[in-house]
Amino acid sequence: MGDIMPDGLRAFAPAFLAVQTLLVYFGAGREHLPAPPALSQFPAQIEQWSELREDPLDPDVANALHADQTLNRIYVLRSEGSLASLFLAWFQTQQGGLRQPHSPKVCLPASGWVPEASGEMSIDTPAGSLNVNRYVVVNHSERAVVLYWYQTPHRAIAGEWASKFWLLADSLYEHRTDTALVRIVVWSAAGGDRAATETAALMARNIYPLLRQQLPQ
Repeated sequence: MGDIMPDGLRAFAPAFLAVQTLLVYFGAGREHLPAPPALSQFPAQIEQWSELREDPLDPDVANALHADQTLNRIYVLRSEGSLASLFLAWFQTQQGGLRQPHSPKVCLPASGWVPEASGEMSIDTPAGSLNVNRYVVVNHSERAVVLYWYQTPHRAIAGEWASKFWLLADSLYEHRTDTALVRIVVWSAAGGDRAATETAALMARNIYPLLRQQLPQ
């Protein structure tokens, strides 16, 4: 299972979060705010993938998300006809705790998707190894595989708690708290979860080098 906090550390979680919030907050005056990326210019053609359509976020969802930049597209894999949903939410700063990525672990169940399996997986990419969260979720007759991770200027992070530790470290030493939530969804069809996972992993493998180039460094 992905990113489960050991029982021995669970009692310290509230204290850690309180300290993290204070340290990040008091570092606000020195924070370096990077220029926003042009997510609207993210390539429509990526390897074998072609953009099928743009899916604008519902205004209520966008307001609740508090992201500074978002991208929500459906791509089609030309060789197979498989579809993949790519969602990016970029946050210029997380100071004050008001603008932070919403974990799919919370958002998916709130949208009616019930997790059936979860864990982490590693994907080899041209830009290095990428660790991601993998969820198999079900909503009535629909079934999907979800991969997601947090992309910062220096690293990709799968774990929820790991992302909080790195937020603190980057705030103290880099004076930056910008991050992006990257989520890929592929619907399970006749090929089942394994085929959907392979398709989602291919999308992650193809976009990760682009993210390294286009998100602020």
